[in-house]
Amino acid sequence: MAEPLDPDMFTDCLTEPLPMRVGVKWTAKIITCLRDGPRRFSELTVPLRGITPKVLTESLRALERDGMLTRTAHDEIPPRVTYELTPLGHTLFEPMAAQCAWTRQHLAELRRARESFAAR
Repeated sequence: MAEPLDPDMFTDCLTEPLPMRVGVKWTAKIITCLRDGPRRFSELTVPLRGITPKVLTESLRALERDGMLTRTAHDEIPPRVTYELTPLGHTLFEPMAAQCAWTRQHLAELRRARESFAAR
């Protein structure tokens, strides 16, 4: 029989949501689009086919709130806004690479598990 769980096992953990939630589809893609420098909203929509403007706006705001990117409104006519990763945002590439490596290694197993679950 397993030992009882420690009721204080998460005492030292953050209670806030993490910026890179596993399964959030757009966050890693947006960060990847910004890897090489600032981009405009319209530029981001090109590789992010399928994202709605509302979801892209919400995702960019969440990343800005968490300090992962900056939003710069340029004083021009017509108005121009660019998004750029912060130094903190650039630190996400290493864990993202680890997640991609894990996925490449275990994707077949994951798919089999999902198919088995769906068949029940």
